[in-house]
Amino acid sequence: MYLKLLDPPMVHIKSKPSIFEDVYDAVSRCTSTVVFAKSGGLFDSDENKQEHAFQKAIDRINTNRNILPRVTLIPQIEGQILGDSFRANKKGEQKRLCNILRKGVAAVFGPQSSSAARHIQSICDTMEIPHLETRRYKMNRGSCLVNLFPHPQALSEAYVSVVKAFNWKNFAIIYEDIDDLLHLQGLIGEHQMKPSFITCLNPEMTDYRPLLKKMKNMGYSQIVIDCSAEKTLTVLKQAQQLGMTGSYHSYLLTSLDIHTLNLDDFKYGGANFTAFKLINSQRSEFKKILQDLDNATTIKTETALMYDAVYLFAKALHDLDTTQQIDINPINCNSTTNTFSHGFSLINYMKVIEIEGLSGIIKFDNQGFRTNIQFDVISLREDGIKTIGKWNSSVGLNFTRPYMETYTEIVESLQNRHFIITTILNAPYFMRKSSSEKLIGNDQFEGYVVDLTKEISRILGFNYSFRLVPDGRYGSLNRVTNEWDGTIGELLEQRTDLVIADLTITYEREQAVDFTMPFMNLGISVLYRKPIKHPPNLFSFLSPLSFDVWLYMATAYLGVSLLLFILARFSPYEWENPHPCKRDSDILENQFSLINSLWFVIGTLMQQGSDIVPKALSTRIVAGTWWFFTLIMISSYTANLAAFLTVERMESPITSADDLAKQSTIKYGVVRGGSTAAFFRDSNISTYQRMWTVMEMTRPTVFTESNQEGVERVIRGRGNFAFLMESTTIEYVTERNCELTQIGSMLDNKGYGIATPPSK
Repeated sequence: MYLKLLDPPMVHIKSKPSIFEDVYDAVSRCTSTVVFAKSGGLFDSDENKQEHAFQKAIDRINTNRNILPRVTLIPQIEGQILGDSFRANKKGEQKRLCNILRKGVAAVFGPQSSSAARHIQSICDTMEIPHLETRRYKMNRGSCLVNLFPHPQALSEAYVSVVKAFNWKNFAIIYEDIDDLLHLQGLIGEHQMKPSFITCLNPEMTDYRPLLKKMKNMGYSQIVIDCSAEKTLTVLKQAQQLGMTGSYHSYLLTSLDIHTLNLDDFKYGGANFTAFKLINSQRSEFKKILQDLDNATTIKTETALMYDAVYLFAKALHDLDTTQQIDINPINCNSTTNTFSHGFSLINYMKVIEIEGLSGIIKFDNQGFRTNIQFDVISLREDGIKTIGKWNSSVGLNFTRPYMETYTEIVESLQNRHFIITTILNAPYFMRKSSSEKLIGNDQFEGYVVDLTKEISRILGFNYSFRLVPDGRYGSLNRVTNEWDGTIGELLEQRTDLVIADLTITYEREQAVDFTMPFMNLGISVLYRKPIKHPPNLFSFLSPLSFDVWLYMATAYLGVSLLLFILARFSPYEWENPHPCKRDSDILENQFSLINSLWFVIGTLMQQGSDIVPKALSTRIVAGTWWFFTLIMISSYTANLAAFLTVERMESPITSADDLAKQSTIKYGVVRGGSTAAFFRDSNISTYQRMWTVMEMTRPTVFTESNQEGVERVIRGRGNFAFLMESTTIEYVTERNCELTQIGSMLDNKGYGIATPPSK
């Protein structure tokens, strides 16, 4: 491919002498108020648009005397002839430039060719000729070089900003030239989001489908393409042939000429195409400039930069002309002392001035690099390329699209689309209908998920088909292979569009896919059999009072009996003559013997009378105190006994998850690979850690493949198995099975959400 080498503004050197030279000589002899400044342009044969922009910019500057009131620019263009192999080498480039320098020029513009530019820059630095470029940086900046193209560091920062905003974590980079890695170093060196796949296109090949197919098989759907605009379009067309421009794919196109391409073939595929645009098409003079350029509809970035470069040179030349007289003399390349005396002054003026061009504000730092770069962030939509934000080298990325515009676009993109929705069988969320007829399609299912999906599709206007997850799993990460199974795996493998099920939103799942706001809030609880009836007991009459109370009563009984016996022995009033007829009898009897004392006390406890009655004051006090005590105890016992006889006694060995953790008789389990299992596995609470360890070590396994299997094990276990699951499902199960109940409160708080593919 031939590239055009641009030099100082002068007339195109062909076979005839330039008419501008004759005018220049004539006017110079007649007046001293008008200065003719030659500007050299080096162009190759295939750079017609750049050469045209170069000439039109000089024409507009010469027409507008406010820009250069005392100076007239003369374009001196040296082109390369097709098929001239001599001009393509180092000596040829040197000869082209020396032809221009011998005529006397104030600046050299171009070329675009990397190999040619190195030779041109070296000569310009030696001869102190200002050298203006508009191509990507391919080498170190020379002392006399001013490049209007954004610096690689600015480009790198812009790429990183977009990739971070889109939250890309696993992406690939395709680049065209090894020198392009200079402005990709931000993406490659960013430790938080290093690309997983980097490849260079073979310049000798035009079929990139084997490479794209390899990337597709490796699962890359987020791709950075760093190629020229023409080659980018070729890569995208071949990617489209492989089905890589669908809804699951995102592309960051680094070429600044994407706005010049015809991307109509990719509008409705659903892929997200994002790029940058440097040209300020909102500027008032933009349409006039397009008319000057043969009524073009758009222009490439390097063409616009060439236009700006001429204006930058004109502005610097004007400022220099107001301070000193400018002499532009012919320069001989073979002389080491023959240099342009005003060259460094012009370069310094270019670095300090600030103008507004087609590429925005043109301003340079003290090192000569362009600063205050601003890009329009553009994206391909169904109605064409739209600006969705701006990136500024000092502020960063800022998306400027209104929220309602973005929302409306998303809603419209969903209309009339057909979605594959993956779900899982689990009552009451998704169940098969019971019917005597054969049902097909969505008609064979019912449940909460079916009703929810139907209502969402009615609002947003899309169609859908349900698909059961093949492995019957909700989705968990295999930490060895780093792969997801279940519904999450289906979503990541792009075999489904949405997952609508009783899918719990967890931190780990949110790192892999996106979730909507929860449509149901819940927590983990324990499903267990209801307590069984307490069987009749021979000693159930003892139940109203605890064992301690009965023990204290027995002790009190013995103590009071013994105290009554002792007091009766000491009191003279308790001793009587057993024979009243013998008044002088020496024999006396005491009715409160040990046996009688025990009988008297037990008789009063049983609310029965006795022939034995205390006579002494001390024994009567003891008897009265005991009677009052027995009155309270008998009343309490009678009341509790009535309650125990009328209320059915139930007993449950566990009341919470903590009770499960403290015992070893009742086994407990969860659904394998579900969010409940992940909760116990990743918990930092010692109780739950211990429960997870017990579940892993229990044989046979307590992990089930579904909630229904867990419910059946609880029923069959008859009190020897408990199942940990979501509270909402427990409520549904207990409403339909009177044998089951929920034990304790919820262990955590979480929600069910609709899972969508990761953000582009």
